Amino acid sequence: MAPPYGFSPPGAVSLRGMANGVPGLEAVEELAEVVRSGFVESRHFGLAVALDPDGKQVFGAGEVDAVVLPRSTAKPLQAVGCIVAGADLSDEEAAIAAGSHTGENRHVALVDGILGSVGLDREALGCPPDRPEDEATRFRLIAEGVGPEKVRMNCSGKHAAMLKATVARGADPAAYLTPDSPVQQILTTEIERLTEATTGIVAIDGCGAPLLGMPLSGLARAFSHLATAAPGTADRHVAEAMRRHPELVGGKGHQNSEVMRLLPGVIAKGGAEGVIAMATPDGHAVAVKVIDGNPRATTALALALLEKCGLDVSAAAELRDIAILGGGKPVGEIRSML
Repeated sequence: MAPPYGFSPPGAVSLRGMANGVPGLEAVEELAEVVRSGFVESRHFGLAVALDPDGKQVFGAGEVDAVVLPRSTAKPLQAVGCIVAGADLSDEEAAIAAGSHTGENRHVALVDGILGSVGLDREALGCPPDRPEDEATRFRLIAEGVGPEKVRMNCSGKHAAMLKATVARGADPAAYLTPDSPVQQILTTEIERLTEATTGIVAIDGCGAPLLGMPLSGLARAFSHLATAAPGTADRHVAEAMRRHPELVGGKGHQNSEVMRLLPGVIAKGGAEGVIAMATPDGHAVAVKVIDGNPRATTALALALLEKCGLDVSAAAELRDIAILGGGKPVGEIRSML
């Protein structure tokens, strides 16, 4: 009997390749399946990798050296670059720079503080205006008649850090998002150092900032370097800031924040289009790219990979058990295939 709705069993899926020299979809594997009332409703394919502290592959699914756009998963690496470029950031400021904050008032206050320290205001931000992701804050501002604001956009911390670094180098803040600006060039150098890879691929992220393409394995390697960096380095500063202030990397109930709260010492950062990376204090690191861009399984998949590295992730079980609802009640689950 043919599978329902044309779904083929794993190993028999025919997928078209991608253009522009990027490894094709034939290089991906099934990562998770969505089961509703015993019926496999959807499947998520992609790439996944786990590395040991020496950078050796512990586990891989798909072509793990394929180049991906890391989206906001790159923010901790960009925060390192900002510090190297001259941005003097406190722990809390480094955490907001490395994060995708949810637009709560405490997040906004930190962004304003970074900007104010170099004589800039919110208008200097090059990210687009947005409403806060934090639901309570969003509803309150709507009730107050406040529209979308740049400072509430989840990338405003990163942009503020880039601006502070730009001023520190005596460059033009109005040009801080130009790929060949002094700060963006330093960010490129630091990201290539951390990933141990150079791809030459430069895209524009959703927030308007330059975004470097990198191998998925390189993204995991970069998180390993952050997690094990020596004291006194920019790498260590960012990693420790994330560990000490997980609520600034995301916000109340945000999955990145919850991972770091439930698994002390682990650093975690997700991004748009189904990307996530995590690393343990001893340097085990994992990264995932879901090829359809849906992030609903990424945290659970990354935790499954950490478990393959020997980490006890039972404290974060609530983040691995993703219920599928029907009438407000669980009727299925998202199953990791790793």
